[in-house]
Formats: sequence, C-alpha cells, structure tokens
Amino acid sequence: MDTHIQGFWASIATRWVVSSLGLWIAAGLFADSVSIDNKILAVLGAGAVLAIINTVIKPLLVILSVPFIVVTLGLFMIVINGITVYVASLIYDPLHIAGFGTAMITGLVIGLVNYLVTAIIDT
Repeated sequence: MDTHIQGFWASIATRWVVSSLGLWIAAGLFADSVSIDNKILAVLGAGAVLAIINTVIKPLLVILSVPFIVVTLGLFMIVINGITVYVASLIYDPLHIAGFGTAMITGLVIGLVNYLVTAIIDT
C-alpha cells in the first residue's frame, strides 16, 4: 500500500481515538450537559462521526472563516470546533450536547486532549 494512503488512514484513526477520548472526558467533566448513551460503543461511534466531520467539513469551515480567524487572532477556531461538535450531536443520536456553549467547551476539551496526545506521541 502507498505510504501516503497509510498516512491518511493513520491520521483518520488518530483523529477517531482522540475524538472518542475527548468526548469521553467531556462527558465525565460535564455530566449534566454532555451525555453519551451505551457508553463505550457510543463513545467510539461519536468519535468516528466527529473524526469524519473534522476531516471533511472542518477544513471548509476554516477556509470560509479565515477573515474571522485573522481578526480574532485564532479565537474563532473555538467557534468552529463548537460547530463540529454540535453537528456531530445532531447527526449521532447517542451523543447529547445541551447547547452550543457546551459544544464549544467540549471542543476545547477535545482540542486539549489532541494537544496532549500529539505531544506524547511526538516525544
């Protein structure tokens, strides 16, 4: 198999694991606002949906939002992450997010988990 294809699938798998882990942590931290039915399978399913959204839709959102990202010095990315989490909750029924504010905070948690996992893997 081509090295680029292997890298692509490894990237997708990493996003899936990180998204699942971040959602699981957010559900633990914000149990009143974030819930996932049937635990482990639903966490993996929600992580897969979020990974696909982050691979397909998020780059388009970022391109369309470049002026806002520049003006806010990158803080608008929190809104974009919130949008992706909120869309995932709309698409995937076992994932329940109380509102858009909660989705943005959940996106921050997932981003922090992504940062920590990447830091651990890269060392």
